[in-house]
Amino acid sequence: MITIFLALALAETFTGVVTDTMCGAKHTMMKDQPDDKCVQMCVKASSDYGLYDGKNVYKLSDQTKTAKFAAQKVKIAGIYNEKTKTIKVASIEPVVSDGQK
Repeated sequence: MITIFLALALAETFTGVVTDTMCGAKHTMMKDQPDDKCVQMCVKASSDYGLYDGKNVYKLSDQTKTAKFAAQKVKIAGIYNEKTKTIKVASIEPVVSDGQK
């Protein structure tokens, strides 16, 4: 239990779009498919879920929890590992725009 609290205390917040590590910001390989389908198909093939923050794509540690957020803008609490370029996901939630409330 203390480990969970410690991890959350050390966590940073990352905001961006859930993508795959192959396509990153641009899903041009499957032009006739929406972005979420492209992300899912790339991950199924051999890519990993990632977070695109507008500049960089970071691999996400939790490939199961992030799957339902493909091509959606999210806020992630987690710890970034510079060496592996991976965000260890503690929590993930969709970013709701003012127009969606």
